[in-house]
Amino acid sequence: MATLLDVDAIEDSARQAPALIRYLEEGDFVTRRYVSQGLEINTGRYRDYPMVVRDGMPIRDHFAFDTHGFMLGRHRTAISDFWDKAEVDRLYLRECEAAIQSLTGASCVAAGGWMIRTSADLTARAQEKVANYRHEGGIQPPAGEAHVDYNEITGRRAAERAYATAFPDRPGYKRYVCVSFWRSFSSGPQDWPLAVCDGRTVSDEEATSNTLFVVDDLPVGDALTAPVDGEDQMIAASIFRHRDRHRWWYFSNMAADDVLLFKFQDSDHDVTWRCPHTAFHDSSLPGTRTRASIEVRAIAFFE
Repeated sequence: MATLLDVDAIEDSARQAPALIRYLEEGDFVTRRYVSQGLEINTGRYRDYPMVVRDGMPIRDHFAFDTHGFMLGRHRTAISDFWDKAEVDRLYLRECEAAIQSLTGASCVAAGGWMIRTSADLTARAQEKVANYRHEGGIQPPAGEAHVDYNEITGRRAAERAYATAFPDRPGYKRYVCVSFWRSFSSGPQDWPLAVCDGRTVSDEEATSNTLFVVDDLPVGDALTAPVDGEDQMIAASIFRHRDRHRWWYFSNMAADDVLLFKFQDSDHDVTWRCPHTAFHDSSLPGTRTRASIEVRAIAFFE
């Protein structure tokens, strides 16, 4: 059995890439995230902090879902073209449900929306006018700051709603885990890969909620932070302030069959129950290429 010293030695041996990780600054802000087609912005004040991101690919089997809050698995997809929205809609969510169930040992899994993210220029797309924009099944830029997609109230409500809808005849669940099932489908190395933070190095002390507003047109000026009734009960993510103890990882040159599974929220807080994540510019490898990835939100239930 590996000792803590062995584990530290394994993790400290990993190659380190210099990175700038964007965090919420210290202070009291109205924290919101507005999303529209091809564009996402945050209120509050953010700053880039120098950090290192360790490359976990050579030790990929070291990472455990309930220990680190993430794991790297393998899954072969039947999707031939992830840019084909109809094909993804038809096949991919059911694939992901089966894969997540296998990786976690869950009783059942309900997958929700998917999103493609790319480091390609989305300026023209963001200028397109789309009525009744929905934040799923589209194309967005990579994540810009350290965050977890759900705060606790959002995750709990998402689980209750998903289980009632997908499994009305099942006996009920004792535990739920809100997850992201993430894969790159462009050739590596990625210019803006996804980094995940060891959830054991994060605490509530540096976390705050970030309310989500899905809009056709972004508000401007004072409208960005004007009071909204009931905002504390709206869908929100968790965002984080910088702490030196945060330990970041990524997996360089992910292949087509590599999938990164990480936690938004686990109702069992006796294990590592969340995993902050963000994109970062990888300057440590030569010949990086434009990133294209797809993520699926899902909830695994343990009955």
